[in-house]
Amino acid sequence: MAVADWTFLTNHAHVLICVAQDPNIRLRDVAERVGITERATQRIVADLVDAGYLERSREGRRNSYRLNPELPLRHPLERQHSVGEIIDVLARGYVPPSPER
Repeated sequence: MAVADWTFLTNHAHVLICVAQDPNIRLRDVAERVGITERATQRIVADLVDAGYLERSREGRRNSYRLNPELPLRHPLERQHSVGEIIDVLARGYVPPSPER
């Protein structure tokens, strides 16, 4: 089977899913899961924080994130749905990794 050269979701959505599944995840780990650079991940997280989809808080030396599930999706075709609806569907059945960090 050939590797897909496109996906249905953007990297912003992929990052948001990773952070919603594990609010204490390191951006290095998000980057690895999504398949983008750590710098690109940092820019995406900054976009999501600036838009209000994520709230960032400092816990010791690490950041923790909280999803604002009530915000609507941004595209006019999708505005009647909240980001929480998408996360609920895509994260259903998710089993968080064991704490090996």
